[in-house]
Amino acid sequence: MKVMLRRNGTGKLVVYVAKKDLEEEVVQETPADGGKIYTLANGWELAIADLAEPLKLPQTVEAKRLN
Repeated sequence: MKVMLRRNGTGKLVVYVAKKDLEEEVVQETPADGGKIYTLANGWELAIADLAEPLKLPQTVEAKRLN
């Protein structure tokens, strides 16, 4: 699924999922093979591969929901 990554007013990383009209803060980032797993405040885990460091935000990326 396509998601948009951005920073909110307090500097926290936020994920927006347009198809679900969902916007949640990232509460945990875990390194994974070829990318990272982002845990959102609502409990969702999203695997996002091939993100360049440092992040250039905002950007739209492909994510896979793990749970």
